[in-house]
Amino acid sequence: MPKTTISVIKADVGSFPGHSRTHPKLLEKAAKMLKEEKGRLLIDAFVTHCGDDLELIMTHTHGVDNEKVHKLAWDVFMECTKIAKSMKLYGAGQDMLSDAFSGNVKGLGPGVAEMEFEERASDPVLIFMADKTEPGAWNYFLYKIFADPFNTSGLVIDPSMRKGFTFEVHDLMEKRMIMFKCPEETYSLLAYIGAPSRYVIKHVFTRDGEIAAASSTQRLSLIAGRYVGKDDPVMIVRSQSGFPAVGEVLEPFCTPVLVAGWMRGSHHGPFMPVGLCDANMARFDGPPRVICFGFQICNGQLIGPADMFDDPSFDRVRSRCNDLADMIRSQGPFEPHRLSLEEMEYTTLPAVEKDLRTRWAPIPE
Repeated sequence: MPKTTISVIKADVGSFPGHSRTHPKLLEKAAKMLKEEKGRLLIDAFVTHCGDDLELIMTHTHGVDNEKVHKLAWDVFMECTKIAKSMKLYGAGQDMLSDAFSGNVKGLGPGVAEMEFEERASDPVLIFMADKTEPGAWNYFLYKIFADPFNTSGLVIDPSMRKGFTFEVHDLMEKRMIMFKCPEETYSLLAYIGAPSRYVIKHVFTRDGEIAAASSTQRLSLIAGRYVGKDDPVMIVRSQSGFPAVGEVLEPFCTPVLVAGWMRGSHHGPFMPVGLCDANMARFDGPPRVICFGFQICNGQLIGPADMFDDPSFDRVRSRCNDLADMIRSQGPFEPHRLSLEEMEYTTLPAVEKDLRTRWAPIPE
């Protein structure tokens, strides 16, 4: 039997009001276009949104980086952009950084997470989708899920997990990658991924080389050379039977973590896990949100979804995120609420500096 591929491809092609949420007409158009490919190019598909991002979840047998699958996603986003422009939605087509498709969507604006694997007797998969943050937002959570025994007890008591996992880390600035084997290289891993604006976990593998997790690592500002919106990453995580249990994958999200993004992509804010019904931006265009859909994969079919964060067990972390939002918002335009100057170089600050550059004068000796 051919291997199953899961492709999660997202883009912000327009929203209302402002950067708040995806319009139902865009969701309807995307769902219709993917439905037409079921049984042909695709095995199955599901369309949803997180904030102002349109999310395409697709299964097929064509492997990662497949040109036809990526072209389908591109066509969906372009058609939805047309609708967004006709309705004067905000930021219509803002993630579409090119007018032409060229092999796959990488480097063209949309975010991509994909993995190919042989299905097990039972294969639970969790798909995470975020808004108003950057790809490095997953670093903390992937570390906790796959390397921290205080979170994932299976690393201690499950014989199939005791060897640990291997992390593939990408340097987004110098376009290089490195592999870390954990637990023995945990400290070296943390030395890098603790700087999530530059170093991002792309994949996690078992020590036998089986794919366990995949994330999107596209930085829009680095692609476009200017600020065009935050990256709003996606992530796929396999669970159970040699991988962390579903509950172990979800557990790190009970800790309120500050991530970069929020208003104008220029502020740190609490990463709030919510159900789909609350995946709409409001306060200060946020706070940053994450949703999680759970599926069972059966011969490529998506059995589900289950809305994993739509549960009262996450009420307390949502409350603590609101407390953190109150605290950090009180700092207004001051760091560390506003990003560091180094990070602000990838936002709208350079335009301000350009306007004021001629007014600077040397300090008298």
